[in-house]
Amino acid sequence: MKRRRFLTLTAAALGVPSAALATPLRWRGQALGAEAEITLYGPAEEARKALSEFHRNIIGISSDFSLFDPDSAISRLNHTGELAAPSPHMRALIDLSDRLHRVTGGRFDPTVQPLWQAMATGKSSEGALRRVGWHRVSLSPGLRIGPGQALTLNGIAQGYATDIAAQNLARAGFGQALVNIGEFHALGGPFRLGVADPEHGLLGWQSVTGGAVATSSPFAMTLTGGSGHILDPRRGTTRPEWSTVSVTATSAAIADGLSTAFCLMTRDQIERVLPEVPEVSRVTLVDPEGNLSTMQT
Repeated sequence: MKRRRFLTLTAAALGVPSAALATPLRWRGQALGAEAEITLYGPAEEARKALSEFHRNIIGISSDFSLFDPDSAISRLNHTGELAAPSPHMRALIDLSDRLHRVTGGRFDPTVQPLWQAMATGKSSEGALRRVGWHRVSLSPGLRIGPGQALTLNGIAQGYATDIAAQNLARAGFGQALVNIGEFHALGGPFRLGVADPEHGLLGWQSVTGGAVATSSPFAMTLTGGSGHILDPRRGTTRPEWSTVSVTATSAAIADGLSTAFCLMTRDQIERVLPEVPEVSRVTLVDPEGNLSTMQT
């Protein structure tokens, strides 16, 4: 598998109110397998305490969703086929995944993990594709998956963690911050975000105030054989419709999941989904030739 390190959005503050203090406190590091950054405006001591709390929260979320940690909740689910008592974080994200699977006609499907593993290691996808299917997942009273199935929440967990971090900062009294854990959530603003594509580079800019932006680019990571890392759970390796999709919404988790699914959908299909997700305000599309277009809701 060839992986190109690629940040699909770059961020810079615009028009920061003077009351928010002139110099922000910035933290950079890793969270949920992504390059992460928090830009926080406020008194330095309170900001440092908030960032320390962020670390504790991220450790807790990672203990649920990390596929690399054999003791995480999702690893235990994939190994045993069952979680008798999912955590509130796991329950919230599974319920949201169920909603997004439904509104996208099955294109968002966390059971794609066996297919992804097969494609990433150069194995045949035929048998793995038969194990894909959200309808085989039981959501209550606990959480159960079908024989041979495995879940990945990588297409939505970074957005969820971004939302949790932003909510915690807001509860701590911060009104001006930009959280980036692979996806973006802004408190206050406006913040200027650059729309970039792995093949065509920086294509434009958008402004966000008090909302979230998530971006997916199928060929930001290339699997064995040249396939992009976003796979169609219904057909396997069909070519994506878009080179990059960026979604602006009130929730980074919703934007994250939809940006993944929208890569596999035509413009007409996306238009039919948008009335079902009123949280979304804008969708930015980059086609394989590098042409950028925007859908407003």
